[in-house]
Amino acid sequence: MSAWWLLVPLAYLLGTFPTAHLVGRLVGHDPMSEGSRNPGATNMYRVAGRGAGALVLLGDLVKGLAPTLVALLLAGRPVAMGCAVAAVLGHIAPLTRRLRGGKGVATYGGVSLAMWSFAALGAVVLFLIVTKWSGRPSVGSLVAVPLLPVGVGIQVAFGSVGWWEPVMLAALAVVIVAMHWRNILRLARGEEARLPNVFTRRQATTS
Repeated sequence: MSAWWLLVPLAYLLGTFPTAHLVGRLVGHDPMSEGSRNPGATNMYRVAGRGAGALVLLGDLVKGLAPTLVALLLAGRPVAMGCAVAAVLGHIAPLTRRLRGGKGVATYGGVSLAMWSFAALGAVVLFLIVTKWSGRPSVGSLVAVPLLPVGVGIQVAFGSVGWWEPVMLAALAVVIVAMHWRNILRLARGEEARLPNVFTRRQATTS
């Protein structure tokens, strides 16, 4: 086995980096005890404002992008795919915090930007449109995350990616959608909180 595969556990460790917790300490908020109690960008935005949310979003995105891109440049696509999966799982199920992680959307976006830039950018645009239309980032995630593997799958026909890449990405998408089960239940009951001005103004309600 190539020594480059050692990048995979390193990607997992980077994925466990507690971005929301560190930003929360800086701004005096604990994302695990406030709002939706999820250590993610949306909850940090809700409880601490746009700046804190943006910092968490950027940090969680880089956790996925950096190890995947390094592996892609140094070791090739199979190792990079392994790093992508590991980074997302590190964010969702960090051993350092008793498996209590986030939902993985931003980190999933980061690994996708590294591996499949054009498809990922399309998914980002779709996420922004749906979130703006619905007022709910959870809806944007639930639409964009499962559709991204479809976009990557189209690239298989052109020979630019291997068939196993959209398959593994789809498996990650299933995990991330499953992490949104509370949001799905609230949406079904009509109880999911809206963020009408998510891109421009702080909103104090929780979800």
